[in-house]
Amino acid sequence: MNQSRRKFIKIGGLTTIAGFSGLGFTLLSCSSDSSIIDENNSLNISGVSIPSSINVAKAGEVMLTGKGFRVGDTMEFESLINKNIIFKGTVVSVTENTFTFSVPSDFESGNYKVKVIRNAQALILGNILFNVVANTNIPDISGKNIKGVVYSNGKGVPGVVVSDGYEVTVTDSEGRYYLSSLKKAGFVFISVPGNYEVTNTGSAPQFFKRVSNSLDVIEQRDFSLLKVDNDKHVVLSLADWHLANRNNDLEQFTSKVLPDINATINKYSSDGTKVYALTLGDLTWDGYWYSNNFGLNEYVPYMNKINAPVFNLIGNHDNDPYFANDWDAENKYRDVLGPTYYSFNLGKVHYVVLDSVEYINTGGTQGTIGSRNYNERLTNNQLEWLKKDLATITDKSTPIVLAIHTPLYKQPSLDANGNQINTVDLLNGDVLKNIVSEFTKVHVLSGHTHINYTVEEGNIMEHNTAAICATWWWTGKSGYANNHICKDGSPGGYGIWKMNGNDIKWLYKSIGYTEDYQFRAYDLNSVHITSAKYAPNSTDALLAPYSDVYAAPSSNNEVLINVWGYDVQWKIEVTENNQPLKVSRVKEKDPLHIISYEALRLNAGATPTDAFETEKTPHFFKVKATTVNSTLTIKVTDRFGNVYTEIMERPKALTLGMK
Repeated sequence: MNQSRRKFIKIGGLTTIAGFSGLGFTLLSCSSDSSIIDENNSLNISGVSIPSSINVAKAGEVMLTGKGFRVGDTMEFESLINKNIIFKGTVVSVTENTFTFSVPSDFESGNYKVKVIRNAQALILGNILFNVVANTNIPDISGKNIKGVVYSNGKGVPGVVVSDGYEVTVTDSEGRYYLSSLKKAGFVFISVPGNYEVTNTGSAPQFFKRVSNSLDVIEQRDFSLLKVDNDKHVVLSLADWHLANRNNDLEQFTSKVLPDINATINKYSSDGTKVYALTLGDLTWDGYWYSNNFGLNEYVPYMNKINAPVFNLIGNHDNDPYFANDWDAENKYRDVLGPTYYSFNLGKVHYVVLDSVEYINTGGTQGTIGSRNYNERLTNNQLEWLKKDLATITDKSTPIVLAIHTPLYKQPSLDANGNQINTVDLLNGDVLKNIVSEFTKVHVLSGHTHINYTVEEGNIMEHNTAAICATWWWTGKSGYANNHICKDGSPGGYGIWKMNGNDIKWLYKSIGYTEDYQFRAYDLNSVHITSAKYAPNSTDALLAPYSDVYAAPSSNNEVLINVWGYDVQWKIEVTENNQPLKVSRVKEKDPLHIISYEALRLNAGATPTDAFETEKTPHFFKVKATTVNSTLTIKVTDRFGNVYTEIMERPKALTLGMK
């Protein structure tokens, strides 16, 4: 299909398309009717250029580029969603290089396979997304400098929330909206209603339109919605990509991460379930924007390889490091990806994407990268907008999903009895908590830390999600551990959120593993990290500070279990010879990550980077067996009743390829 830029010109009821490059028709091999597919193209049709999408009017006409058409040829439009839905039009005029066909009066918006039929022969031209437009001739209103119509299938959609990032309004009964805007953000955007979608550019949903900064100019921005059923849907939460064209990250993403994500999308969409992706920030790495010529523009083609709509979120590393000002540093993100905060609805769930980074970047100036420092807080303007956005939701039992980059809560600590202690981390996190306090169910999705942890407090449950890039692509780098593991021992991965009405379930999916891979167990008798075994080019003296307690041998018959998706409603059970063992929750370092990152960096003659080092986390559990070589049965049950087990034969070696 031709992906070149096209210009659409609406003249009365006739839509013409100009600016094509020469890509011809596409031939397929099957048909839903009795017409014979003309694989040899005996119709002598050529030079057809099919756009990916086009706006049409019911009972209007459309002109396309193509040769060999005849007046009276039938144009057939077969729905790609439901093959029983077929509309037909007629070629009403032709020129040497164009043909014009009629649009049926009962035509509906959607994706269609387009065929031309002449007598008993049929030729498939390709697929087009048709948007049936509404009457968008609306009057000006004094004092309102942005206006528009939100419509679907030719009719205005009432009750749609529209915003410029500061003011919030709702469409009237005819789908019309008006805003008095300072036009500061440069956008007007809609909160896409549940059971609707917008068109995508690549994989990016086009829920926003750009406006000028002229307050005196009245600008009209209309939005077309496509009716879908997404009451049941799946969202993949994808944190911390850090694509920077280093550590063979692009190859790792393309060969390992992307196939896993798209396989998950295919799995859940195979029965018609709508699947979406939601990034959680740090799509790029600001420190390498200019030295490696890889920034947000270069991220986009990799995002577009994901076979689902992708809603983006800005992280601290997605700011321009040449600017020591939060607003100016965000301009590149706005230019390439759109608003830095917004909301949308999928089914019955309301999603809000927020920017939790106030970029300071001391010393940054044109041509000079600053220190890239920042505060973890929400701007006051953003908080005021959030109040207005949430005020449009009158049913406070509506599930709310807040997506932010830096966490609301710190990684939990444990008291002397292993009980979890939660502490707010976001500088104005208490303000955010108060804003959402009226809602009964609020989930916060965050990234930034490259580890997994969960906090549940009152009506809020935060899910800090480990990284797509794991340890900044180091452990999966060619010649390294080849296990793509995060600082807490979690495999690199992403969240899978399964929504069905108000019912919400989730899990963490490890890249390269099935969904039931939810923990890893260590026989601590076999965990003795020495340079001779894991970093032969280094020394024990250099390795010991990173090896922690594992620098010394153990003979205590203890087993350590890393349950990366754990929350307080999970249950960990271990039996030995059918006898239960006492399970204690502990905060520990993951041995596999130590030998996968720190040991291999030392072995290469490099000093491990502080931010990449193995981190103590509280999703570990310890048991003490009675003998050195007994077999243990480990049973982990999540909050939804799913059971994951391992029959652990001991001794179990600590190796780079262990599960």
